Amino acid sequence: MRSELELIDGVYPEFNVDDYLKGELAPVFFGSALNNFGVQELLDCFVEIAPSPRPVTAEERTVQPDEPKFTGFIFKITANIDPNHRSCVAFCKVCSGKFTRNTPYLHVRHNKTMRFSSPTQFMAQRKTTVDEAWAGDIIGLPDNGTFKIGDTLTEGEMLHFKGLPSFSPEMFKYIENADPMKTKQLNKGIDQLMDEGVAQLFVNQFNGRKIIGTVGQLQFEVIQYRLENEYNAKCRWEPISLYKACWIESDDPAELESFKKRKYQYMAKDRDGRDVFLADSGYVLQMAQMDFKHIKFHFTSEF
Repeated sequence: MRSELELIDGVYPEFNVDDYLKGELAPVFFGSALNNFGVQELLDCFVEIAPSPRPVTAEERTVQPDEPKFTGFIFKITANIDPNHRSCVAFCKVCSGKFTRNTPYLHVRHNKTMRFSSPTQFMAQRKTTVDEAWAGDIIGLPDNGTFKIGDTLTEGEMLHFKGLPSFSPEMFKYIENADPMKTKQLNKGIDQLMDEGVAQLFVNQFNGRKIIGTVGQLQFEVIQYRLENEYNAKCRWEPISLYKACWIESDDPAELESFKKRKYQYMAKDRDGRDVFLADSGYVLQMAQMDFKHIKFHFTSEF
């Protein structure tokens, strides 16, 4: 062990904080979670070398972390943290100012004021209620379907932080109810899991069937397992041969309508009601792009 440490000391340069903050260097820690060895040292070192809060770009302007007024955005939603209560938690990153419990804040997308009586912070399995949070902190806010990933909270300013894009899926399957007596549970489970960002949901406008899009096979297995174990609902998958999902828009309404009529079997809506073209092959997508010059094909949901 000593010789291995000497080898590391001789081969690798000394740790440089500036290189780490630039993303050019990734420190590696050795320890044992089983024996609780090295955990405290890891946390102490992380506190010492972690970067301070950075400016965050919104559509309107750049928000500085030392601004006095609170701003933050939702970057993650998790369902069933407490399975007994079917609770959802929306995780908010504080971008500037000070977040205070029970203070009214503006939910920009809904344009309405909200108060949070029990904001929480998580450390491993411990959950504690917090009274205040500062720029760089992550807080959990109770969510009953109010939030979506990318939502902004402010003290009144109409800001729109650039959300986390959803990329075009690589794999597609129809999702079907395997137990007609559990339709309500299945629909609720699908809605909450899609809110989490586990996968993407499209509704085929031709037959009204729900299509789940993922980037890998494992996501289908995770969805099926969580539906059965967390929502007591069973689903089955039916394969569908698709190449790519593209969000489409156009400044020419007539051409857009013509495209939707011509491709009506392959048109779908995402959860926000936006038009999505489900191309069944690369050739079909290429020909559509050539034939409809005034339609923009987007491969992420942020456009």
